[in-house]
Amino acid sequence: MKLNPPSKAASALSLCMVLLLGTAIFAQQATVSDSASDSTTAKRVCAMVSRFHISGKPINDEISQKLMKRFIKQLDPQKLYFYKSDIEGFEADKTQLDDKLAVGDVNFAYESFDLYLKRLQERMEYAQQLVDVDHDFTVDESIVVDAKEQNFAKDQAEMNERWRKRVKYDLLNLLLEDTELAEAREQLHKRYRNNLRTMVQTEKSEKLEMYLSSLTHCFDPHSSYMSPQTLEDFRISMELSLDGIGAALRSEDGFTVVAEIVPGGAADADGRLKAGDKIIAVAQEDGEFVDVVEMKLSKVVRYIRGKRGTIVQLRVKKEKNSVAETYQLTRKKIELSTSEVKGKIIETGERIPGKTGRIGVISIPSFYRDFRGAQRGDENFKSTARDVRKVLYDFRDQGGVDGVVVDLRFNGGGALSEAIEVSGLFVDEGPVVQVKQMDGERKIHSDVEPGAVFTGPLVVVCNRLSASASEIFAGVIKDYKRGLIIGDTTTHGKGTVQNVMPVSNQMFSFLRGQDLGALKLTINQFYRVNGDSTQNRGVRSDIVLPSLIDNMDLGESFLDDAMEFDQTEVAQFAPVGMVNPQILDQLKQSSSKRIVADKEFKETQAEIDKYLQKKNQKTISLNEVARRKEMSQDKEKEDKKKEEEKAKKEAADKEIFKKDYYNDEILNITVDYMNVLKNMNTVQR
Repeated sequence: MKLNPPSKAASALSLCMVLLLGTAIFAQQATVSDSASDSTTAKRVCAMVSRFHISGKPINDEISQKLMKRFIKQLDPQKLYFYKSDIEGFEADKTQLDDKLAVGDVNFAYESFDLYLKRLQERMEYAQQLVDVDHDFTVDESIVVDAKEQNFAKDQAEMNERWRKRVKYDLLNLLLEDTELAEAREQLHKRYRNNLRTMVQTEKSEKLEMYLSSLTHCFDPHSSYMSPQTLEDFRISMELSLDGIGAALRSEDGFTVVAEIVPGGAADADGRLKAGDKIIAVAQEDGEFVDVVEMKLSKVVRYIRGKRGTIVQLRVKKEKNSVAETYQLTRKKIELSTSEVKGKIIETGERIPGKTGRIGVISIPSFYRDFRGAQRGDENFKSTARDVRKVLYDFRDQGGVDGVVVDLRFNGGGALSEAIEVSGLFVDEGPVVQVKQMDGERKIHSDVEPGAVFTGPLVVVCNRLSASASEIFAGVIKDYKRGLIIGDTTTHGKGTVQNVMPVSNQMFSFLRGQDLGALKLTINQFYRVNGDSTQNRGVRSDIVLPSLIDNMDLGESFLDDAMEFDQTEVAQFAPVGMVNPQILDQLKQSSSKRIVADKEFKETQAEIDKYLQKKNQKTISLNEVARRKEMSQDKEKEDKKKEEEKAKKEAADKEIFKKDYYNDEILNITVDYMNVLKNMNTVQR
């Protein structure tokens, strides 16, 4: 579906830009690092933020002070490294950072990070000494765990005491897990060593990314600067494909370890590389091997990834016998199928005694779209809407379903166009979302395809981490009274639209030939067809099911500098009437009776109550007896729960909509809903 341009001003800059909705992109690594490029990048980012951010706010002294606080907090959130005197030294620049950025001066980022590294090294050296000290766990003392409750340490003595308690706390936690003292000490030595090793390898470009993203976050939580490497990772997440060997990697004690072999990839076809193997060196086809032991994982990944058809050599230490072997693998396109839409039909009678019906479950992890493939005219470019349509056709070909459940839990968003097209698969043509631009102009984006692929009973499942594009879809289903929304009290509450703008835009001749990354900038707000923004408030569920995540401080309303809730005019749309207060009351009552009687929901509620008691805890005891007393009554239950969660996770990796008490209640509600609608249709006839 073709979208209207974001605005006249933005359209001039966005010839090849992508209009997106999604959660913040976390910084990883960049490739541009020379001072001239950093300066140019900073100036361009500042100019673009001032010109195109929807707030219209300038980068001034107020933003400068916010930037300083944000960057320091990002480096030292728990106040465990910087001294009060360090902060006072930084504050000499608190109203100067805006002026420095305007001329491309980003030295504050590098100087403050260098001081942070110095303090980190001091603290890690001291912590290593404390690990082997005999701590007295019978003393009645506590550690402050809420950073808001303490200031930065005024001197070394205060900092040493803070770290004595920190190491004691870390050690006690391991002992409470029944780890032997010697093993606990070894684990902490490794942890502190890895902390320092990882941060020391932070590249200059990563520091710039952190700093410029701290700047954009002063305007709203979802605007960020993306280095070339982060931009590439973002593209991979949208296109669900990359060029590489097809192996998921993790970092473990300084080694790059193969966590999983991706089916269909080069490593899978070759067959020699196995999960658990350690990659100790990497070389290109005719190049020399580079030792990657103790190397940061993101940098190792950069060596291994490459253009499809090219060869990469891996020196591997085998998990079984520690023998080093060398493999040559030809890179190929890897389809990230684990992140795409999936569907399955559940015969409810097989899971819930006494309930009959065929329910089609569709899992949508994100609203992805291969924009480049679409622009090239690729016949099979990746698209959420295309994949959902295929699943619905597959349901039909398997004999049809009585109802559909769309699972959007943990779906952080994606492409606006995909949210619109997926909505059109379930509602007839009409408005889907309204977008308000910086100049105040309101545009309505509609589904223009007549009819819907599925018109039967529909249930949408959300939680606190269902955001942006997910909220557009949930809002459409709710406003059109097309189906039920089930899950947490409300969704995430992200009602803004981001545009990904290349900093090295080719229209600016002085930037040609440079890859300076991109700016993901909030340029619009979106609104439901009923006129409400989803901003801060999200889309409220029709039926709320108890969950721990619903009681955590998750959502837009908990983020610093989040934009406020807003409203606009109601769009002209025709609700279909498949939900009304009488239906909801009936379904809520039935669900409530089941939940009250269900053993596992009772345990969930007890877990919620316990969490809420500890949620605002400012300190934690370092007395072993006191801590064990707190844990003892729940120890057996927690051990059992850990095993259950492990089993559930393993099952979830292989199964869509795994069998558990929460999902079974969703199925119960869906069957009840199907029956209510069936009875209504019978009466109406």
